[in-house]
Order: sequence, then C-alpha cells, then structure tokens
Amino acid sequence: MVNPWDYKYPSPLVGFEDAPPLSTETNEDGKSLVNPKRDGLSQAYECFTPPLRTDRRGGFDIHIYYFQQSQEQTKYARELWERIRREFPELRVYKFWDRPIGPHPVAMFEVNVFTPAQFGAFVAWLAIWRGPLSALIHPNTDPEEGEADNEVEYRDHTERAIWMGEKLPLDWAPFRPRSK
Repeated sequence: MVNPWDYKYPSPLVGFEDAPPLSTETNEDGKSLVNPKRDGLSQAYECFTPPLRTDRRGGFDIHIYYFQQSQEQTKYARELWERIRREFPELRVYKFWDRPIGPHPVAMFEVNVFTPAQFGAFVAWLAIWRGPLSALIHPNTDPEEGEADNEVEYRDHTERAIWMGEKLPLDWAPFRPRSK
C-alpha cells in the first residue's frame, strides 16, 4: 500500500513566494480578515486544478451508499437516484447497484462531475438531499511520474477523499500493488 508519509506535498504557496505579507486587519464583523485584492477570480472557478482529470473520466466521483437490507434506505436511494437523473441530466449517473461492488462495502450508485461549477452545484445540493445516506466524494487525479495507477486510486479514495454522513470502511484489496 501507499504510505501517505512517503508522498511529498508541494508547498501550497508555489507561485506566491514573492507576495507581500498578509494584513491582520479584520472586516466589520471583527472576525474575518481583509484579503488582498486580486485581478479576476482564481482559475479554479473555471477548470479543475491539476492533477485533477479533465477527460472523459471526470474530475470527481461521488458514490452514494445505502444499506440494501433496509427497505427505507433502498426506497430513498432509488428516489434520490431518479431525482439526480432528472435534476442534473448533464452529469454521468451510473447503474443503481443492489449489492456491494468493487471496494464499496454496501450497495451504491455513482455520479461523475466534470467541471468546478458542476461540483459546486451538485455537492451543495447533495448536502441537503442525501437524507440518511452516506456519500464518498473523491477526486480522479492523473498519476505523477513513476506512480502506478493503483497508488493514485488508493490516495484519491483515502487522503483526498471527502465524506458526507457516516464514513464507511472500504475494501482496499482492489488498490493492492500489482506484481510486475
């Protein structure tokens, strides 16, 4: 398995090395800080930050879980799946699984988003509408030089994952290093 301590994180301040010190001045509320002026918005509003994928795979996968033995959760999950397909037809929505599949410990369905705008709209909407269900939101990133696909997948599903609701234990076997 990939050890997160073996991964080297680049400084988030790359590109801002020569920026002047930040002010400690606060806004009228007395709590939030006055940020420096900037020409235009961050590029992150328009396109995903590398190494997020911008191809057919999509920048993020959202797995929405339900306990298939629960009639109430199954009913709610199916209704949510239908609503998502109607409300967000531009997103890729996968099959409604009635059992665990891959590393996922219970039944689920998956949604892919392709742009920051889709991510913001859908994740905010899902925060309200997911009801009793849990959701794993993970990025799809390109491998770095010399990095195996399974290492990238493992890191995307662990270190870079976002959970809504209860965090469920995934089966890491599909991400096990492959022998060469």
